Amino acid sequence: MIGTVFRSDDVPAADRFDHWRELVGLTRSSDFISAHAADFWAECRRMELGPVTVWPSSSLPTRYRRSPKMVRQSDPELFHLTLLLDGGLALDHAGRTDTFGPRDLHLADSSRPYDLRPVDDRDRGVVKGVAVDFPKVLLPLPPDRIRELLGRGLPGREGAGALLTDFLVGLDRQAESLEPSLAPRLGTVVLDLLSAWFAQLLDAEAALSQETRQRALAQRVRAFILQNLHDPELTPSAIAEAHHISLSYLHRIFSQEARGETVAAWIRSRRLAGARRDLADSALRGTPIHAVAARWGYPRASDFTRAFRAAHGTSPSEFRLQALTAPE
Repeated sequence: MIGTVFRSDDVPAADRFDHWRELVGLTRSSDFISAHAADFWAECRRMELGPVTVWPSSSLPTRYRRSPKMVRQSDPELFHLTLLLDGGLALDHAGRTDTFGPRDLHLADSSRPYDLRPVDDRDRGVVKGVAVDFPKVLLPLPPDRIRELLGRGLPGREGAGALLTDFLVGLDRQAESLEPSLAPRLGTVVLDLLSAWFAQLLDAEAALSQETRQRALAQRVRAFILQNLHDPELTPSAIAEAHHISLSYLHRIFSQEARGETVAAWIRSRRLAGARRDLADSALRGTPIHAVAARWGYPRASDFTRAFRAAHGTSPSEFRLQALTAPE
């Protein structure tokens, strides 16, 4: 498991809002105001991924204000990115005022005052999102260009923004099954995706290092593969064409990022892992094996059986029987 979980229900009611302020204040030093402080509710998972902190959270509406005085007193030199998943927020920052809804993102600079507030702080509707805090020095883009992004809504529904959004949401969903040893590498992935996305927004890809661009491309390739595992026509050539790169370059970057594993081998392992989960799922016991195979990109049942036996040493039907009849 990666991260520590905070649930306000585990804290005495009188102390809940203060605990929430302490937790958020670890990386976001600001004044906290909520019309619901006396009966507060929040849940959060705080994940330390190397120098990057990712914290998916849900809470009752709260206002966060960082004054000029607070900036002068202490500045951690962080960028704060927030992905809003549910609810509504308004932000005053860097000379701009904007409002945000679900699937919107915004960026704030700890070196500048900000006022982040719910659109309606009297509404007890839960505000849900994912926050990312990271040192400004780690972003390989000119600071004067980054200022163009502060305080305004940033698109996260397509391109590198959509990939970043999906990755952040997926981190929370998979946190229970992720090993703590993966944390620094996951932080690097977040930084690479952020860098690639910001560069795309600013038309500044040339400012990124070759290593950063390569890692971000490898992550986009993996996401593309996972989204298209059901397609039997998903081949290395098709993947290279979809990303406008040569087949040899695809193999090179994938081998470097996947520690020697080939593209075809990674596709096969992900397909077989998905099929294995389905075969062991009692809710799918009535689904024919050939249908499971087709769902995971094997239109020919015989090809699926050969690949499954080579990987697991048993046929799909034998594996399903053992998995579904094993004692609890």
